[in-house]
Amino acid sequence: NIVGNTMKYHPHGDASIGDALVQLAQKDLLIDTQGNFGNILTGDDAAAPRYIEARLSKFAKEVVFNPKTTDWTRSYDNRNAEPVSLPVKFPLLLAQGTEGIAVGLASKFLPHNFNELIDASISYLKDEPFVLYPDFPTGGLMDVTNYNDGLRGGKVRIRARISQLDKKTLVISEIPYGTTTGSVIDSIVKGNDKGKIKIKKIDDNTAENCEIVIYLNPGVSPDQTIDALYAFTDCEVSVSPNACVIVNDHPVFMGVSEILKLSTDRTMELLSCELRILIDELEDRWNWISLEKIFFEKGIYKVLEKKDFPTWEDQVTGIERGFDPYRKLFRKEITRDHVLKLCEKPVRKISKFDIKKAEEEIAGIDENIEETKNHLAHLTEYAINYFQHILETYGKGRERKTEIRNFEEIQAANVAVANEKLYVNYQTGFAGYGLKKEDGVEYLCDCSDLSEVIVISKDGKYKVSKVEEKAFFWKNLLYAGLFNRGDSRTTYNAI
Repeated sequence: NIVGNTMKYHPHGDASIGDALVQLAQKDLLIDTQGNFGNILTGDDAAAPRYIEARLSKFAKEVVFNPKTTDWTRSYDNRNAEPVSLPVKFPLLLAQGTEGIAVGLASKFLPHNFNELIDASISYLKDEPFVLYPDFPTGGLMDVTNYNDGLRGGKVRIRARISQLDKKTLVISEIPYGTTTGSVIDSIVKGNDKGKIKIKKIDDNTAENCEIVIYLNPGVSPDQTIDALYAFTDCEVSVSPNACVIVNDHPVFMGVSEILKLSTDRTMELLSCELRILIDELEDRWNWISLEKIFFEKGIYKVLEKKDFPTWEDQVTGIERGFDPYRKLFRKEITRDHVLKLCEKPVRKISKFDIKKAEEEIAGIDENIEETKNHLAHLTEYAINYFQHILETYGKGRERKTEIRNFEEIQAANVAVANEKLYVNYQTGFAGYGLKKEDGVEYLCDCSDLSEVIVISKDGKYKVSKVEEKAFFWKNLLYAGLFNRGDSRTTYNAI
């Protein structure tokens, strides 16, 4: 039903509309769902649109949609009115995150925490400093050292949360943003096949929560395996943000802090607009109740009973003239439409009209008008209270999921599994893991294809290079062995 109605406003295909609706729903902010909307952890697709249902969340109705402050335009076929844009009183772009491609203007916004965005908006309104960092629905660990406020050139490193169940078992309970349990498992299997890591078996028990269980072979170090998982698999990924937004009809690259300030300023404008509309509506209501009160209290309605006004037109004109002595009491002009609406009221209700009740309602409207004008005069304080209301109403259960940490650089060569054997022939000057066992070839040690070898010749030359299948250095070598850059305990002296 939603897909069909959407096509009335813009001629997208039904599949693209359904996919967009599912993606919005998976962000768990604007849409309440029923049925299978897929799984962001496993990457499983949602059910077909005819089997799932959606509706706007309470948050969306309060914060994102307001027909009174919306600018409308005609749809492509001129049959319907559609919004130019939605009057969103919240930094929705930063909360949901998104990415898109354009010529030279590719954009990638990372999602941020709901509560932290509101806190930042309040801090900005109070002229206090604030800092924003991403927060991902998949959780995990994150190093934001080079985030650079979301500008081009920044980078975020994200890791899976891996814990050691026992000496032979590791559990991945949270995965990096942008991956799925399937893609993480595939990368682990690929690393095992290439000999970068050694695992015995891997199980995916993910349902509502992520759970990937990795079983290790006897004698394999769990700590070294965790480091290897970060170094060689999708258990660690790097994401580069690129924040490009349209401001005053021009594309601008700016940081998330500036985007939040723009959004907060826009929220202030919308709140001001809503307050002015409310004052106008209250004054309309005040005018109408006052009109009714005088219509009955001063007996102007009796014009309808007099024979001096034989036609309907004469009666309406007579009522309009009856209000002449009281026009200065009203805040807005009395129009013919007002008079016609008064005349629609059944005569039997005249005797039941309660003057006192009308006066009480007028006094209540006056109080509301004064309160609303006070909000308008103190707009910053009103906006702060608005954000605090949003935080208290919708912030529960939206606490930060991604833990911020500083990661140490993992040297891949130090954690790679020793999956090769290094051989050397001192006389011919060859070294590598592909040497054939023949006269003069000696086994040196186990190594990985990321290891480095150092060789020293008898005339004092030396060289460090990556281990290869077969490499020539110099004839009559004096020394050959693994070169460990991360080992500060070994010193080589060349004389």
